[in-house]
Amino acid sequence: MPFSSLLHGLRRLGRWTLGPGQNEPLLLSARDDVEGRHYAVGYRLDGSQVFMTPVPQRCHAIVTHPVEPLAVFVARRPGTQSYLIDLRSGRLVQTLDSPRYRHFYGHGVFHGTGEWFYATENDTSDPGRGLLSCYRFDGSQLVREGELSTHGLGPHEVVWMPDGETFVIANGGIRTEAESRVEMNLDAMEPSLVLMHRNGELISKEILDLQMNSIRHLAIAEDGTVLACQQYMGGSLDPAALLGIKRPGQAFEAFPVAEAQRQAMAQYTASVAVHSTLRLVALTAPRGNRFFIWDLDSGGLRLDAPLPDCAGVGAVEDGFVVTSGQGRCRHYDCRQEKIAMRPLELPAGLWDNHLLLHA
Repeated sequence: MPFSSLLHGLRRLGRWTLGPGQNEPLLLSARDDVEGRHYAVGYRLDGSQVFMTPVPQRCHAIVTHPVEPLAVFVARRPGTQSYLIDLRSGRLVQTLDSPRYRHFYGHGVFHGTGEWFYATENDTSDPGRGLLSCYRFDGSQLVREGELSTHGLGPHEVVWMPDGETFVIANGGIRTEAESRVEMNLDAMEPSLVLMHRNGELISKEILDLQMNSIRHLAIAEDGTVLACQQYMGGSLDPAALLGIKRPGQAFEAFPVAEAQRQAMAQYTASVAVHSTLRLVALTAPRGNRFFIWDLDSGGLRLDAPLPDCAGVGAVEDGFVVTSGQGRCRHYDCRQEKIAMRPLELPAGLWDNHLLLHA
């Protein structure tokens, strides 16, 4: 079987229906408790807990192995530990400690063969210099083998193009020192959207108009359309484009968000997801307490809904699932013209900004 076909099949394992009698996907996320302790968690969408594993450092995004029942819960910037978790039991299989002068940036990817894992990192000896750390999976452990430049500063999320061999990297453009989230270069930021071969060779490097518009999170449609959401580090009234799009063969540009929705985002977005079948894009804006859905092709607004501290968003067969840092998690059925919302029987609040739905 060609690798592209294998990768497509692996992606579709994450697509599930929420209809009666259907198996529920496993929602993976990082979560805190009321005492501020950190956990790597797995819940079915019916509210049943599969695991709740305590971890020393706060996690951010989750990356599942394409074959084994394992996932890496990646440390939130500037964390120095990520955790390989057994998805059947929640057992902590391995703690990944970043080496000296390195810290994690919250995201990573497994290669479709399962042999390699890559994570975004900061080189704190040259603050902000972006890296992808390269780990080889030897069957039970991840072993660090090297690193690649991300051709930019402060890399945040990394994802694959549909070919499974081309990285898309959101370089946030911000320099930070070790053990710090303090921005050092707001007057000289260098955000960029990078396409890069798996061997590290740069394919393209693009920016939006505003130099202080930090590119953070990514979603990829099955046709290769790239969605990128931003966090603007400038003035609160500056007209910053907070959602960008790169369609196949076209330049990276602003997605056509109306001014009312742009202002409601409060210059900050947290998570973006794309539904390739329904041709929709969803976005969370927790500072504005708003959740949005647009038509991917026309740019038409499908939903603008209040959602307190909305956090992670992920696609399911009939729409999207959204978590919250303060309120109830929700499911949005997008199959009809009128989008239907229902609350989920999941714990309320304290969810991190990302989720992953896994078979």
